[in-house]
Amino acid sequence: MALDRAKVDAMVDRHFHFEVTDDVEGVLSTMRPDAVHDTVGSPTGPLQGREQARGFYAQLFADLKGEAVETVRRYYGEGFVVDESVWRGRAVGAPFGIPGQNKPLTFRILHVFELSADAEILRENVWIDFMAIFAQLQAPPP
Repeated sequence: MALDRAKVDAMVDRHFHFEVTDDVEGVLSTMRPDAVHDTVGSPTGPLQGREQARGFYAQLFADLKGEAVETVRRYYGEGFVVDESVWRGRAVGAPFGIPGQNKPLTFRILHVFELSADAEILRENVWIDFMAIFAQLQAPPP
């Protein structure tokens, strides 16, 4: 299924806008009700549907305050798009279990979106540079 790139770009950019503005309902609006959300390395594993994803995003937005998501490059395929971006913001809580102490935070993030013909998210697979997060949030040696 060939997807219209402008429609795909608009959906991905909208999804990222909602992530940066910590808008749980907005993020969920870009997903099909039965979409799968999978952040690799998350102890919850893949989440089935908007309701399970809602809890993940609510906790994420309590721990991270976004400022920007800057796309580095996008790759388009039949029924999917891969987006490599840089996320910038602050670690106001304990993102991914790491105390944030309100420190500024920047990390690379890779999204693989499987999309419906109308560019709704069917599956979101997220790969995060956890080593960069750990390096920036770890306490300096005494």
